[in-house]
Amino acid sequence: MKKIVISTGGGDAPGLNAVIYAVVHASARKGWEVYGSRNGYGGFLDIDDMVRLTPRDVEGIYSTGGTILGSTNKGNPFSKPVENLAGEIQIVDISDKILRNFNRMGFDCHIAIGGDGSLDIAHRFAEKGMPVIGVPKTIDNDLNQTSRTFGFDTAVATATEALDKLHSTAKSHNRVLVVEVMGRESGWIALYSGISGGADVILLPEIPFDMHEVCNKISDNELHDKNYSIVVVAEGAVTKDGRSFNKGMGELGRDEVVLGGVGEWVASEIRKITEKDTRSLVLGHLQRGGSPTTFDRLLALRFGTAAVRLVENKVFDHMVALKDSTMISVPIVEAIKARKKVDLSNDKIMTAREIGICLGDKDEGQEV
Repeated sequence: MKKIVISTGGGDAPGLNAVIYAVVHASARKGWEVYGSRNGYGGFLDIDDMVRLTPRDVEGIYSTGGTILGSTNKGNPFSKPVENLAGEIQIVDISDKILRNFNRMGFDCHIAIGGDGSLDIAHRFAEKGMPVIGVPKTIDNDLNQTSRTFGFDTAVATATEALDKLHSTAKSHNRVLVVEVMGRESGWIALYSGISGGADVILLPEIPFDMHEVCNKISDNELHDKNYSIVVVAEGAVTKDGRSFNKGMGELGRDEVVLGGVGEWVASEIRKITEKDTRSLVLGHLQRGGSPTTFDRLLALRFGTAAVRLVENKVFDHMVALKDSTMISVPIVEAIKARKKVDLSNDKIMTAREIGICLGDKDEGQEV
């Protein structure tokens, strides 16, 4: 008999419930017990937040968005904000307490579902002796060592659908519409949705952009009797002179800055330079919601069953990954050491340029 605990950490993503479903069903067929820790590591701190999961408990959840266990991006046990008796907030390390409770509850393995931040925490627990297996989750698709992360395909589908709808309103009013999408410092969502959604301009973190090139593309549209434009900009995009855009540091307990604001700035600059009626909108958490696409649903189910196989083979401190359509395992430390960026030599970048999309830089092969 094995006893497994699952946690979901970081931002939510379509497909989380499908992973939970797969782990529970695959484990049940082996006669193993599965528990879920609510809100990240909450179940290790409060027994009421540790729930038993049976096939009946997860019936039908593979098609739903979100996570039945809840998630948090402020729950780092190695750096947790705690209020002391004086009402002051102190940052404390409660990882030893969680490890003690893990052992006391008799768990054989912890399956941690998350992005680079959550998997970094999982790896640190592995170094302290906790048997851990990681499952890659992020809509940003920026985890190394895996071709895809679940949640990305659904986020791209959501962004593409939004762009499809914006074409009609932009055309009706002869407007420029600037759409800011998620992705942190990687431009995967912007690139995939921008190409698929017929954008005129796509601004990626990997290509510092020049506003004059952006506006030249909008003016070129006018010369060719297209009196509207769609601009897709990744939240982590930076200008040619190195300017980035953020809303400051995140809430207490989070180390990263909160990106955002670049879409509004780009729209303002376009309005000033071209005098075109220009509006901006931020898709934001809309990209995290909804039922997972067929691709994400299947990928999440494959990840979940692959994680159970790693438990059976005692391959700990590893993450399941998709490589050339095959499930493999890679050391977690290799997956989190650097974020996966858009390769500027790939065919999708070439496709964008060759169908006339401006990427914010000088395209030497552009039409004259």
